[in-house]
Amino acid sequence: MSCLGRIGIVTGIMLVMSCEVQGADWPQWRGPFFNGSTDEKGLPEAWSRTDNIAWAADLPGAAASTPVVCGERVFLSGVDAARDMLQAMAFDRTHGKLLWSHDIAKGTRRDQRSNYASASPVTDGKIVVFFFGNGDVVCFDTEGRALWSRNLEKDYGPFAFLWTFSSSPLLYEGRLYFQVLQRDVPVGDRGLRDRENQSYLLAMDPATGKTLWRHVRPSEAVAESREAFTTPIPWTHQGRKELLVVGGDVVTGHDPASGQELWRWGTWNPNRIGHWRQVVSPVAGAGVILVCAPKREPVYAVKAGGKGTLDDQALAWVSRDARDITSDVPTPAFYDGDFFVLSDVRKTLSRVEAATGKPKWIVATPGRAKYEASPLAADGKVYIVNFNGEVSVIDAASGRVLRTISMDDPKEGEVVRSSIVAAHGQLFIRTTRKLYCIGKRP
Repeated sequence: MSCLGRIGIVTGIMLVMSCEVQGADWPQWRGPFFNGSTDEKGLPEAWSRTDNIAWAADLPGAAASTPVVCGERVFLSGVDAARDMLQAMAFDRTHGKLLWSHDIAKGTRRDQRSNYASASPVTDGKIVVFFFGNGDVVCFDTEGRALWSRNLEKDYGPFAFLWTFSSSPLLYEGRLYFQVLQRDVPVGDRGLRDRENQSYLLAMDPATGKTLWRHVRPSEAVAESREAFTTPIPWTHQGRKELLVVGGDVVTGHDPASGQELWRWGTWNPNRIGHWRQVVSPVAGAGVILVCAPKREPVYAVKAGGKGTLDDQALAWVSRDARDITSDVPTPAFYDGDFFVLSDVRKTLSRVEAATGKPKWIVATPGRAKYEASPLAADGKVYIVNFNGEVSVIDAASGRVLRTISMDDPKEGEVVRSSIVAAHGQLFIRTTRKLYCIGKRP
């Protein structure tokens, strides 16, 4: 049965007004500029679970996906833990009312570390696309009407990952993009057994879901180092548009129209260590592309504009002299001309000069819990949240921790992994069981 055939509408309160993407929206996982920042002003700095809260909506289960915001709607991927059901949801941004919710598929996880609702949805103001770790891709209009669906595992083979696959979709200039960077051989019961598992970049027509092209992306990485949980990022430099893709021991730039590879660089794993899966997505700004090697390895800045296979002369800088500047899971933000690197393994947040890699400041992250959600940088502040749901607000200029606010008391086995997003002068924070809208109501 197709995914659309399984969809059940839980509630169908529809809004008749259209949703056109605006500068104040947060339409994809890393926001309007694809770099974890926004030019929003007047964002909240102080609140509690009850003060300065526009609304709080109950959620039926924990997931790592980030809310996306368009006009008066907030879209969210999630799970109904009691029913073991994947869900696609839309909330009213003004009051937090659940506008519609669709059941997508039964079965929410394959391991205890994460579930299939880790990828964030994406919207262009006309449609919203949800992607789940079981391969399901479903598309609705913003009023919740089902448009099309397909499953990438059924189309191209089961995902060959040790852990649960996750990569957020990208909508860019009229095309819908996905990446699946996986092992070439099966791992356990996952992956094809009769032929090689191909890693690929895929473009679809967002109106129909039909494939526009599929580019097979080769890699010399081995075992788990072939696996990537990253998201493709669009980038324009000196008029050349490209998609940035990192995983399999390399970062590559691709032509968005065809998927053709324009360049590649990757020398952080010359010995082909086999357990360096990639979680951190690329982020670009000020003429460089930032790549965070896995585990406790350095951050690399690749000069933009390269062609073909690049060597280390293509590097602008490497963070070898600053052991605190590294990241294994959170994707850095680019804001106010600098990179903000949150290190889950070193327990630091750093502001780094884009041109040189020199840190302007390095601060220890508050609390004892781990930080895996990516930072939000906006309105002169950096917002980070840890596993326990403790949100810290940090002054972007000085690195001073302005305050830390407890927003959750997670149940055993549950953690907060969803990044904080900003839109229309408000913050949106997903904890394990609630979605908060921080700030004044419109």
